[in-house]
Amino acid sequence: MAQCKTCGNNYDKAFQVIMGSKTHTYDSFECAIHALGPVCGHCGIRIVGHGLESAGKFYCCEHCAENGH
Repeated sequence: MAQCKTCGNNYDKAFQVIMGSKTHTYDSFECAIHALGPVCGHCGIRIVGHGLESAGKFYCCEHCAENGH
């Protein structure tokens, strides 16, 4: 069993995410998103999906990108 990096749960179906040279272990997509998902530069929510990047910042949608500058 592996331990989730976010919540500490030991789970036999945990998975690993590799970002750059670091490996992270999670028990759910929710924990992975909480730990690794970018934050919208305007409203502050975690971005799930594509989002967009403008002027070096990430945004969850076009509305936030237009209002986040």
